[in-house]
Order: sequence, then C-alpha cells, then structure tokens
Amino acid sequence: MEAYVISEVEALDPELFEKYRELANAAVTKHGGRYIVRGGVIETVEGENSTGRIVIIAFPGMEAAREWYRSAEYAEALALSRRALKRRLIFVRGAPQSP
Repeated sequence: MEAYVISEVEALDPELFEKYRELANAAVTKHGGRYIVRGGVIETVEGENSTGRIVIIAFPGMEAAREWYRSAEYAEALALSRRALKRRLIFVRGAPQSP
C-alpha cells in the first residue's frame, strides 16, 4: 500500500533551497518515490492560510518512505535542509481502496 510524504515548506535561503531540491530529488527517485505535488497554487478552503509550498511524494509503502528519510542518499539534503528551509513533514499510509 502506498505511503505519502507530505511537506509544507518555506524557503529560508533560495540558493540553498535549490541545492536541497536537487539532492532530495535524486534520493527520492533512488528510493522509488515520485512527486505528486511540488508547489503549485494553494487554495485554502478551511483553516489558516499556508505560507509555504506543498510537496507530496508517493512511495511504494511506509517502509520505503522511512528508508528514504534515513538513507545515506538523503543525508546531505537533510543536513542542508536545516539552513535552507523551514517545514512540517509528515508520513501518511494510504488507505485501502473500497470496491
């Protein structure tokens, strides 16, 4: 069952943010992830307005998402993220489809 990594991101340093995106993209791809949403126009229907970008990545399963996050391939991007961006990051297991 697919799992999703959902992130609300605010860039703190545009140059570092672009470097983070390059590194993260390579690690996501290597771990079987695919971007579903990467930025785009946000329309708030309920709750507080978002001040950042929304990113949604699908992985084959929750373990694949966890492996990506803890991987050596993502380590450099993760370290860079501390200076490049501010974010909220959550993992969500997909629900089984009803017939």
